[in-house]
Amino acid sequence: MRWTSIVAIYSSFWVLSAFIVLPFGVRTDEEEGHAKVAGQADSAPAEFSPKRIAKRATVVSLVLFGAFYLNYVNGWITASDLDVSNLYEVRPR
Repeated sequence: MRWTSIVAIYSSFWVLSAFIVLPFGVRTDEEEGHAKVAGQADSAPAEFSPKRIAKRATVVSLVLFGAFYLNYVNGWITASDLDVSNLYEVRPR
C-alpha cells in the first residue's frame, strides 16, 4: 500500500472518529448549573474543547486504522467475502 493511500484512508478514519466521539462527555449549561444566554439552544455544550475531541478522535482512528491495515495485510475479510449477489442465485429445477 502506498503511503498516500495510508494517509487518505487514515484521514477518512479520523474524520469518521471525530464525528463518533463528538457527543461523548458533553454537558449542557443546565447540567453545569450556568445561566443560559438568550436564544441559546437547550442542547448547546457548556464548554467545547476541540483539543479533547482531537485527542479522542486520534485514539479511535488509530485503533480503527490498525484493524483495517491488519485486515489488508492478512486478508481476513476480502471483497469476495462481502459479495452478496450470489446469495439469491436462481437455480433451475
